Amino acid sequence: MSGPGEQPTAPYLDAVVAYGFRGSGRFHVPGHKGGAGADPGLRHALGDDALMVDVPQDIRGIDVGPSPTPYERAEALAAEAYGARRTWFLTNGATQGNHALALALAPLGAVVVAQRNAHASLVDGLVLSGGMPQFVAPAYDEELGMAHGVEPATLRAAIAGAEGPQAAFIVSPTYYGMVADVAGCAEVAHAAGIPLVVDQAWGPHFGFHPDLPAGALQQGADAVLTSTHKIVGSLTQSAMLHVAPTGRIDVDRVARAIRLVRSTSPSSLLLASLDAARRQLAVHGEALLHETLAGSRRLRDKLATVPGLAVVGAEQVGRPGVADWDPLRVVLDLRATGRTGYEVSDALRRSYDVQVELATQATVVLVLGMGQPEADLVRVGGDIEETIKRIARPPGARPTDAIRRPTTALRYEVAIAPRDAFLGASEVVAVDDAIGRISCESIAGYPPGIPALLPGERITGEVVAYLRELTAAGARLHGASDPAFGTINVLAH
Repeated sequence: MSGPGEQPTAPYLDAVVAYGFRGSGRFHVPGHKGGAGADPGLRHALGDDALMVDVPQDIRGIDVGPSPTPYERAEALAAEAYGARRTWFLTNGATQGNHALALALAPLGAVVVAQRNAHASLVDGLVLSGGMPQFVAPAYDEELGMAHGVEPATLRAAIAGAEGPQAAFIVSPTYYGMVADVAGCAEVAHAAGIPLVVDQAWGPHFGFHPDLPAGALQQGADAVLTSTHKIVGSLTQSAMLHVAPTGRIDVDRVARAIRLVRSTSPSSLLLASLDAARRQLAVHGEALLHETLAGSRRLRDKLATVPGLAVVGAEQVGRPGVADWDPLRVVLDLRATGRTGYEVSDALRRSYDVQVELATQATVVLVLGMGQPEADLVRVGGDIEETIKRIARPPGARPTDAIRRPTTALRYEVAIAPRDAFLGASEVVAVDDAIGRISCESIAGYPPGIPALLPGERITGEVVAYLRELTAAGARLHGASDPAFGTINVLAH
């Protein structure tokens, strides 16, 4: 569909812009008619140009007409850029891709091996598909409360202990930018005769600069999710799903699943932003990433001189679950400051209006974007330095120890399939009365973001204590029907 040398083009974006500004009579949705019918406040906020290119599907010359249409060419160019056999644009984030992959690879009753701290959308996908997870624990840093990747040997044992698994799902990189041994995990999965799926949501830029980790497809993965919006400039909620040319995954089956979970009215703004982000990444990505990497080094060098701060990064490589790392994630170890990540994050926000990506008991995480201005990094380095100097406690005064790990300190028992628990008859009970019952909810503490309880798992006293510990430390319970964690939905007797 696309030929060599076409990466500098953006066929879908160009087709949408051509239609949006040529003066066509708009007797179709959306009702704002290119902005004329939109609220004045919205017009001011977004601009008339954005509303002019907000067009529906089924416009001839964009996604209808002789094949390959501009839309088909755009996806083909993305597949070429990432080295995929087939790429799909997603307008509901990587979440949509996880749902589709669960439907395609884990049909009713099928067993899949999945990393225990996989994104909640994978479990949601298993609720939709009826698949049964066999969880595998990632490596874990006790002191920092930081989950890493799955070790190949751990994955091998999990696959061997599962009953006829159909696929393996792992996460790389993590929220903290730590990269798993994807090649080793792919070798393990393929030796067992199953495909490896990698949630590379946080690494859409991997493989586009020699100083960055290689992309998961290049390391043997059979399907990869990339949240394009997170790093490389597409609009929020846009992502891509790539299937490798290995042949271990049926692209037609994935395509049917994607049709099932996508909107029939996808946003042309999101789709066009994916086409444009792919072009910029493929054509100018290395140069833009080079500038960002230089700024990242400068920021790290600056922060390394701040008393009490430790910058987490390259020294992690070689530890369990860490085969490489992403310099576009700046992770600060705050334990020697006597302050928690929550306190430092709050102080940065109050004093400098600096919004960090993640704060935990022991760390703060900053996410850099492709082409992030170096001036931003110089400024935030000074902001962090002044904040630490102002609020740090004297040496020896330490915050509460990092939250203990759920992946090994807690025991998990998958009693029934997530689908049966989620869709089954439930009742709301006090949390203390729920011990021994089967959860109908998916609850993950943010931070550290590791799912502490999933639909179909038996609730234990340890899990209850852990979730209360998270709440007391200032974490948010994502997915809990009662954010205060006083009650919970359990499977009815």
